[in-house]
Amino acid sequence: MQKKHQVHNLIILDESGSMSSIEKTIMNGFNELVQTIQGIESQFPNQEHFFSFISFSSLDLKLLHFCEPTSNLKKLNNQSYNPNGSTPLFDAIGFGVNKLRHALKDNTDYNVLVTILTDGEENASKEFSKSQIRKLIEELKTENWTFTYIGTDHDVTKITDELSINNIMTFSRETKDIEQLFRKEKMARFNYSNKIDLNMDVADAYFSDETDEK
Repeated sequence: MQKKHQVHNLIILDESGSMSSIEKTIMNGFNELVQTIQGIESQFPNQEHFFSFISFSSLDLKLLHFCEPTSNLKKLNNQSYNPNGSTPLFDAIGFGVNKLRHALKDNTDYNVLVTILTDGEENASKEFSKSQIRKLIEELKTENWTFTYIGTDHDVTKITDELSINNIMTFSRETKDIEQLFRKEKMARFNYSNKIDLNMDVADAYFSDETDEK
């Protein structure tokens, strides 16, 4: 039996206090994203998808899933997602990315898609600096890792330039805008897996004109 190509989906979700005003919409969007990943795996039988999920605030960094098959995924609810505290963005990225990198160190046939979703700038990290995260991202972009950044209420272009992230999307706090965001994110994931199947470069092609609604 031919070994399937592994696709690792790492989600890093802001759980700081400022996310409370959009908590319900974010939870609904995340739960649709879970279903999207499960559906994509069934559409691309040559791929085997795994899921890692971290939520973060200055009060806690929660590893809710790690390298788990999509069948294990659980929906977010008010018990598992409860926004509070500040925004240690760099620590969350550093922790999640390094943990997954270590887990994959003996693998060769895989892609990693990292999705960061936040509504605010870094303000509470203690372990990692901006320059350390940029260096880490630049190293991994040469190793089949794709980084995406979805943000609101801060200068998204500035921070993604500083972190060397090329795939970005911005949104407002309006419910309709967040719902549209997740629809575009769904299409982007499909395009990503399709390009892997076609042996196309996916490094900087996650969010593109192809993700716009027709």
